[in-house]
Amino acid sequence: MSYRPTVRGRRLARELRTLREKRGLTLQEVADRLSMSRATVSRLETAQTRPKAEDIQRFLDLYGVPSPERDALSNLASAAQRRGWWTAYSDVFTGSYVAMEHEASLIRTWDPQLVHGLLQTEDYARAVITAGRMLPKPEDVERRLAARRTRQALLERPDAPLVHMVVDEAVLRRPIGGPEVLAEQLRHLVRLAERDRITVQILPFTVREHAGLDGRFTILSFPDPADPDIAYVEGTMGDVYVESIAEIASHGERFQRIAEAALPPEESARLVADAARSNS
Repeated sequence: MSYRPTVRGRRLARELRTLREKRGLTLQEVADRLSMSRATVSRLETAQTRPKAEDIQRFLDLYGVPSPERDALSNLASAAQRRGWWTAYSDVFTGSYVAMEHEASLIRTWDPQLVHGLLQTEDYARAVITAGRMLPKPEDVERRLAARRTRQALLERPDAPLVHMVVDEAVLRRPIGGPEVLAEQLRHLVRLAERDRITVQILPFTVREHAGLDGRFTILSFPDPADPDIAYVEGTMGDVYVESIAEIASHGERFQRIAEAALPPEESARLVADAARSNS
């Protein structure tokens, strides 16, 4: 099973690299001193392999990390090893996105074609999965629907993240699953938008060129300032994670411009409700 690092796993990897660099050691020097391969040390520093508690202790010994920093890193290593609910769906989720989404405190998302997966009804999701994934067997579709239902449970947590979704007006017009399925999806959106922690905005057709023309993306922010934002772009040829400070800032500005061009939440809710009625 491939390793899908959580936010804590990525933070631990960054800390290991920082400790090595502060001590002026190369990857090869650390590998030689710990009797590891250079590739193993590199994978641990880039969160590409699951850290073992005993290995982390060896790193901390080598770097001479004292308490309380050592205790904090040991606890972080323990947290990074815990498996989340998504590991039961390793056949569905191929990347780290769901693990990171689970720990996010703010989710900002722009999509010109679809309602975000967290806010989809089951029938709408079934139509999207069936068409978009081109799955040959009904049981494969149902498996993905079960995973999506479990994923959506994070909206019901006491510490549910803030969700800010902006979609193009086309999402309200394309009858995915048929008019009735779309109508129920739109009514569901109206209900969700009444929650304090969910904001839904529509970018209307009256807006011409705009900052979202390059396609959909999601930005995840986390409660701990030590964990930087991550931008995520999903595609048929693979997923892309954007983590550089400059690129994250660019995506943040892009999202802000899209949101400013979109209708305010109240007007958006009225437009969504009108579209639901027209499809009923």
